[in-house]
Amino acid sequence: MRRHIWGTAAVLTLFTGLVPVASAQAAAPHRPGPLPLERLFDNSAVSDDARPAEADFDGSGGSLSARDLSAAGWTPGRPLAVDGARLTWPRTAPGAPDNVRADGQSVRVRGRGDALAFLVAGTGGEASGTGTVRYRDGSRGTYRLTAPDWRSGPQATKAVALPHINTPGGQLAEKARLYVVTVPLARGREVASVNLPRDPGAADLHVFALSVRAPAKGWTGTWSASTAGYTAVGPWSDRTVRLVVHTSTGGPRVRIRLDNTFAAAPVRIGSATVAVQESGAAARGEPRRLSFRGSPGTEIPAGAQAFSDPLDFDVPADANLLVSFHLPDHVTTAPVHSQAIQRSYVSGPGDHAADGSPASYTSTITTWPLLTGVDVGGGPGSVVLLGDSITDGVKSTQDANHRWPDVLATRLLNQSDVPRYGVLNQGISANRVVADRYPGDGVSTDTGGVSALHRLDRDVLAQTSVRTVVVFEGVNDVRWGAGSDQVIAGLREIADRAHARGLRVVAATIAPCEGESLCTPAADARRRAVNDYIRDNDDYDAVLDFDAVLRDPAHPARMLPAYDSGDHLHPGDAGLAALAESVDLRKLAP
Repeated sequence: MRRHIWGTAAVLTLFTGLVPVASAQAAAPHRPGPLPLERLFDNSAVSDDARPAEADFDGSGGSLSARDLSAAGWTPGRPLAVDGARLTWPRTAPGAPDNVRADGQSVRVRGRGDALAFLVAGTGGEASGTGTVRYRDGSRGTYRLTAPDWRSGPQATKAVALPHINTPGGQLAEKARLYVVTVPLARGREVASVNLPRDPGAADLHVFALSVRAPAKGWTGTWSASTAGYTAVGPWSDRTVRLVVHTSTGGPRVRIRLDNTFAAAPVRIGSATVAVQESGAAARGEPRRLSFRGSPGTEIPAGAQAFSDPLDFDVPADANLLVSFHLPDHVTTAPVHSQAIQRSYVSGPGDHAADGSPASYTSTITTWPLLTGVDVGGGPGSVVLLGDSITDGVKSTQDANHRWPDVLATRLLNQSDVPRYGVLNQGISANRVVADRYPGDGVSTDTGGVSALHRLDRDVLAQTSVRTVVVFEGVNDVRWGAGSDQVIAGLREIADRAHARGLRVVAATIAPCEGESLCTPAADARRRAVNDYIRDNDDYDAVLDFDAVLRDPAHPARMLPAYDSGDHLHPGDAGLAALAESVDLRKLAP
């Protein structure tokens, strides 16, 4: 059996390898026909804490703790939904083979979708290699797969982090990481099998699970919010959370998405409902009960997500919904979207998800915990707006839905020149293109999110029926000292990765902000350099010149006073409306 001694590796970014799928690869040596992945397992990564020597993940006796995995909800045979992909944790006991070290093995995989999803980790450092996809029509293509190291890889992109590493000499209080990495597929072609990368050499690339990320057929995203951090909440024990969210488009069916991103432990949902808001926490009519795989509730493992079952429910366009879910256990921390710019509600003790009356909802919050998406049946698909606080709606009027994505959604509803897309707001206040604000692990008060590069798969590529992405980021990078060349390189990578998934990609120029304390002349010079790139490049399919919309013609480094919220960085309601009204809707259509 092939072994490599583990060594230190400093991994700064996760690169999923965007090799064009249509390229050909030389024929590999003869191997048996494609087999299910579990029949190829040749390595044991998980050990019982009482018998750590039964597994040797890294060739040096290190292994994952079965107890830690169980505490995270990653139990043998457990289905795991991560970033829109459905994977299964191996159905094996501690000490038994549970992963394969990639070396060109042929794996039986079926399905159509935008990406292959791999549950992986590297040992001995970051492991990378090129594999082959074979399609049912006889064609094939290549992909590049990179697995960050299980001990030193980036926290910002990990699926789950475990608190210990088992060794024959004892348990180490050192975090172990596992990753879900996606690589693009040729759209419309059915996958028949996948050849794993050849032996990467000094490091081993371990594959625990593999699947095709299937498209969300028959669904359009109408609302979304990015997980901005993992913070203290409540504490809530036997409480019901009632979140107010605003739809863009409507439809005859509904489902919700809950994400336990960045978490270290599972979260249990006792029940959930959806209703149209009457006012405050009051529902218009009786809230309708949601189910999860036929059950009234669900448990979401650490780092995973859960979709509710389809429910026949007429979702109105441009309206507020109440999404309520009961938390029966003691919840002290949760993944949140911090800047909801919307009041939501928390009940007193008990399951009040089905209450139409507001009487039980005794306190308010201004964040969106756990809930990350609402989809409606039918529709033409969605436009994702990847942004920072301006897209998030900071400084817009609370409870008024005056964010520029809301105004854009109304414009799309009231025209017939392009499809009436759903609009998904993936703005995070304080977010940057190339640097993480929230480190990606642990409880933190920082809710600026991981970088746009690190959240691109989760917040854009995996969103429901996404057709186009608009990228409006960079002001926080230049304000905090990132070089224009760094921001440009990040924006170029976003365009490349989105194009590899078949998306239309639109860039917006960075707005002026002179007068805000960090918007120095040097920062403005960096901003203008990035804008010059955005206006004059072939990386993006179209450009929205938001700088030109907001700037004062008499003083171009400043925002026009009529659009300024007062802090010189964020537009107020008038400025946000001006951004949305300036968008040529034809630029959003593929």
